[in-house]
Amino acid sequence: MQRKIVMLTLVLLVVLVSARMVEAQDAKTPYPAMAPLNQYLIADRDTEIALARSAAPKSISDQAEILVLGEHGYETAVKGTNGFTCVVERSWTAGADAPDFWNPKVRSPFCLNAEAVETYLPLTIMKTNLALAGKSKTELVAAIEAALDDKKLPPIGRGAMCYMMSKQGYLNDTGGHWHPHVMFFAPSTKPVAWGANLDASPIVAAEDPEDRITIFMVPLSRWSDGTPDSDAH
Repeated sequence: MQRKIVMLTLVLLVVLVSARMVEAQDAKTPYPAMAPLNQYLIADRDTEIALARSAAPKSISDQAEILVLGEHGYETAVKGTNGFTCVVERSWTAGADAPDFWNPKVRSPFCLNAEAVETYLPLTIMKTNLALAGKSKTELVAAIEAALDDKKLPPIGRGAMCYMMSKQGYLNDTGGHWHPHVMFFAPSTKPVAWGANLDASPIVAAEDPEDRITIFMVPLSRWSDGTPDSDAH
């Protein structure tokens, strides 16, 4: 009987420790898995079109192609004439270690130039299709790696860039909509090669080894509607 009591006590301790570990992990990862699909969709199509257009000044976005997210992936909502495409990215385009990877609140409007449409947008579309197909984060990352290895995804093109100037965007729980900025995509390289992330440099850079690119960001003083960024320093 005494031995049974000891064994039951040990089992209870293991269960309690495991539960604490799960709680700690959930605290570090507030979005451990994909939420129901409807939480990522924008019910009103016109609302998503307007949000996508807000990524760039009207002089660009008014003639741009607009994509919206449906249950089976991105769909063309408006045909464009100037070579730009505006779209609202969701959370699964972030790096695998990002705490917001499955955050259903994320709405990242951006407007890509023709070179980025050809070489960066396929990455967004493939990640989205994998997420909507129910793939786990691990499976999604592995599929992107294989597609890059097999050249089923194009290498990033020279001159690929986009506008991210939406005041209505929500990039993550930490930065909200951050600052209006333009982004330039380049094959993986060290930020210092562009003078980025250095004291007093206007260029911010993020290396993305999973997608094999480096993203250079230049913060701007105004949002796409012309209003000033009140948080700019």
